[in-house]
Amino acid sequence: MYILARKGKEREGAYSVIDEDKENVLYIFVEEDDATRYALQLEDRDYPTMNVIEIDDEVMIKTCEVHGHKYAIITPNDIVIPPDEISYDFI
Repeated sequence: MYILARKGKEREGAYSVIDEDKENVLYIFVEEDDATRYALQLEDRDYPTMNVIEIDDEVMIKTCEVHGHKYAIITPNDIVIPPDEISYDFI
């Protein structure tokens, strides 16, 4: 599986969206192509350039659960579109 992180600052955290409850949600993509496509959509909307990083999904999910972070598994059947407003965070 794959996550996004700001290019050159990968050790500072992973890209997350801010949901309607004002909480961070980490997107975990099943397919690398979907993560890459989303990163390109972000770039088209003037977000910072992102790198796609392969992760161990079990470790990442457990880490999110231990630290109380929300996450969403993005499958090839899901459609996710970056928000028009630049609103994101790194967790």
